[in-house]
Amino acid sequence: MSGPCSYDRPRRIRRGAALTLFLAGVLATGAVTGTWSDEAAGAAGRIAPDGKAQAHAPASAFADRKAVERAASEAVEDGKSGSQAAADVVSRSGDRWSTIYTPGQFEDFQEQLGGAYVGVGLWVRQADGGRIEVSRVQSGSPAARAGIARGDRLRAVDGHPTLDTPVTEVVSRLRGVAPDGSRASAAAAGTPVSLDLQRGARHWTATVHRTRLRSRNVVTDHPDGVRGPTRVKVAAFAKGTGKAVRRAVRDASPRHGMLLDLRGNTGGLVTEAVTTASAFLDGGLVATYDVRGSQRALYAERGGNTRVPLVVLVDGGTMSAAELLAGALQDRGRAVVIGSPTFGKGSVQMPSTLPDGSVAELTVGHYRTPAGRTVDDAGITPDLAVGHGAEKRARTVLSGLGGGA
Repeated sequence: MSGPCSYDRPRRIRRGAALTLFLAGVLATGAVTGTWSDEAAGAAGRIAPDGKAQAHAPASAFADRKAVERAASEAVEDGKSGSQAAADVVSRSGDRWSTIYTPGQFEDFQEQLGGAYVGVGLWVRQADGGRIEVSRVQSGSPAARAGIARGDRLRAVDGHPTLDTPVTEVVSRLRGVAPDGSRASAAAAGTPVSLDLQRGARHWTATVHRTRLRSRNVVTDHPDGVRGPTRVKVAAFAKGTGKAVRRAVRDASPRHGMLLDLRGNTGGLVTEAVTTASAFLDGGLVATYDVRGSQRALYAERGGNTRVPLVVLVDGGTMSAAELLAGALQDRGRAVVIGSPTFGKGSVQMPSTLPDGSVAELTVGHYRTPAGRTVDDAGITPDLAVGHGAEKRARTVLSGLGGGA
């Protein structure tokens, strides 16, 4: 069976159609589910992608698709908001990764997956107690210039408190999308947004101006020059990420090796994570997953570079599709994984349209690594646990794999 495909033409999604799989945390555009950025509504995620309303719900909780669709239909018939009724059902289900998009939010999310968006350069996620926390800041963005950093708490957007607010709604306010979620209402580049922030005991307000941004999800460099390893930083798995990594692998020196940095990677499109895995594997299993009890598998393409020495860097911000990739390379004996335990987001989401045109991205199953390990809640345990100085240790390990100068 073929793997999941990427989002395409949201208005043509048939109700219940499985057009895309997300391992949340996405780009939200924030993300794939799990962590979200102002770039979209993200994992994501979305990503978007990043914890939703029930931050401590059991990993096994699934929102019932039929109940979600029924609630939305009844609300529309009564002249009420179908998306809000659907969101209420998801919240009561305890499914922390499912979410509901208005039509405009979903279109913005699609745009973010393409790499361009209007925003301030923040990814946010829902943390313990319903708090909204910054999970990533895009370099050179308005948020970065304002001194906002990962881990800062976002208390309010334009005076609207964020506590216990769905991540998609917070992201919409960051992007300047009206409460009805209509795309036509999205704020233009240059418009201001006021952010109420907290870092430890410090509270402050920053006013930043939205701008047109382009995500650089893959950055390749040689920090030690041509005599050192190739470092590839992958921030999220949006469209084109896999191809960019494959180009970097083709140019890497078999002698000096490669550092694949997945720290802070919020996840993204499963297809892009599999394409990335294919850059390092000569075919074979990448992951298995279940969709409402039906078992399926994802396979790498043949012809990847299996010779270049490889070390993968991970941390607690490594989520979802990034965990799938790290787990696959670890189980297949293709890489040494170094850093701290990953986030533990291993559920799969699929989108379907609701009667009012909104989109329900609902959890349908979980994935496992090639060795059968579950990722949800457990995360990926590194081969070598290192906190501070992880990259330095990775270079040492890489030199022992034949990737030294």
